[in-house]
Amino acid sequence: MRRRLILIAATVLPLSAALAPMAANAVGTTTTGATAAGGTACAAIPVTAPPGATVEGVRAVANPGGTVTFPDQPPLGAPAPVTDVPAFCDINVTLSHPGAGDHVTVKVSLPSDPAKWSGRLQAVGGSAYQAGNLNGAETVTAVKNGYVAAVTDAGVSQNVLDTTWAIKPDGSLDQGLLTDFASRSLHDMTVVAKQVTKTFYGKPATYSYWNGCSTGGRQGYLEAQRYPHDYDGILANAPAINWDRFAVATIWPAVVYNELNVAPSACEIGAFNTAVVKACDTLDGVKDNIIDNPQKCAWDPRTLVGTTVVCDGQTQTITKAEAEAIRKIWQGPGKLWYGPNKGADIATYLANPAQPFFVADNWVKYFVTRNPALDTRNLTYRDFGKLFASSRKQFNSVIGTDDPNLRAFRDSGGKLLTWQGQSDQLIPTQGTVDYRNRVERLMGGNAKVNDFYRLFLLPGVDHCQGGTGPQAVDPLGALVTWVEKGQAPATLATATTGADGKSITRNACPYPNVARYTGHGDPASAASYRCARA
Repeated sequence: MRRRLILIAATVLPLSAALAPMAANAVGTTTTGATAAGGTACAAIPVTAPPGATVEGVRAVANPGGTVTFPDQPPLGAPAPVTDVPAFCDINVTLSHPGAGDHVTVKVSLPSDPAKWSGRLQAVGGSAYQAGNLNGAETVTAVKNGYVAAVTDAGVSQNVLDTTWAIKPDGSLDQGLLTDFASRSLHDMTVVAKQVTKTFYGKPATYSYWNGCSTGGRQGYLEAQRYPHDYDGILANAPAINWDRFAVATIWPAVVYNELNVAPSACEIGAFNTAVVKACDTLDGVKDNIIDNPQKCAWDPRTLVGTTVVCDGQTQTITKAEAEAIRKIWQGPGKLWYGPNKGADIATYLANPAQPFFVADNWVKYFVTRNPALDTRNLTYRDFGKLFASSRKQFNSVIGTDDPNLRAFRDSGGKLLTWQGQSDQLIPTQGTVDYRNRVERLMGGNAKVNDFYRLFLLPGVDHCQGGTGPQAVDPLGALVTWVEKGQAPATLATATTGADGKSITRNACPYPNVARYTGHGDPASAASYRCARA
């Protein structure tokens, strides 16, 4: 089964034709392709630069629509083709910022036929170290659904794993590109997208939405915190907020392995997961192979010491050191930050002894220490503490994205909707809960915050998608209804198909509530649950 590292990362064959340098401020450049029958002409249009930026070029590309396919892009694989896409026009704008030496691309994709446009704008976010996929399925899907779509590359690599852009030839940090990646390009994209939309159709977008997960989730929160008037609604899932802490804290498994001199195999880690799910599955009154609320699960991995497991045809005995390593990984680095929830599949990325989690590994190497040769598998507890403190000191104000003051966003009428899987194997779910709690303490408690910001925790769901639990069903639609009709989501619909082919539905409840089985009716039906305090 094709596995995604992070959801918001799908690719399509890059469009050709170089961007020609043009005068700053209002410019227009080349046009590629033809106008769709009955549609608005797809041609380069004048674009005025956002404050603090200059426009280097504008390029228009007409796309016929139909079925759009996408090639493979390691390590993410290729998304499924998008069918029945209306003809659309890509307006590609290149921006730069004085002194930054950057070249930032913003792409705005517009349905060519005004009748195919809903009047809405949707900006989409990025993945890991990719600010946004210029040629991804996200923008094409948005166009299919009647949106004008916008995305930016922030002037950095399109490869989600590439952070070589962070270090200049002289070994110093590229502050300009980091600022672009962290924040500046997001607002610039929004300004450009709204301007292009108004020029193309002769009227502005009626509503503007953000849609992103992981890095895209962090970007959504950044918009709410720093640019509260940019979007009417923000869908920001599994957000990589608290970046200066999360991005170091997720190197913790490598530190634990080094200190304890242990390297459990994926099979052995899987044995701990199997055991903890078995122990805590029915705490919610339903046997479904899911830990509904991992914070209520008190199972101790050290109870597995001495048991055997067959891995690759050989019998292995779980050791005390292995059990202690798993306990410390779940616990996280003490008071500094959180570990992954019990039951999350940490063996592939987060706790792989052979390769520390790539987001954390690259963050420590290229940003915190500026030492790409550093082997993070050799870090000690003392090293970790210093790195954590250094990351916070250097980068909290730049990319931390943890400001709980959302008053301006609330007062603008904005709505923020977030869901995150309780089995998220990459970004600790409790980090998002921590942020939500801080917002509540600052802004008057749960009920008042729920008026504009709702968080849903989905049992058994992995990072951005996947896992054994029911998946979110049309959360963007729920956000649109909230923004445009004033109907806040009392629950968030989720669904999946069981091993027997039977449909399983569940209505996720807004934090801090959980969906609790009533003890009556079909456990596979949402009707058999009610929202109650965890």
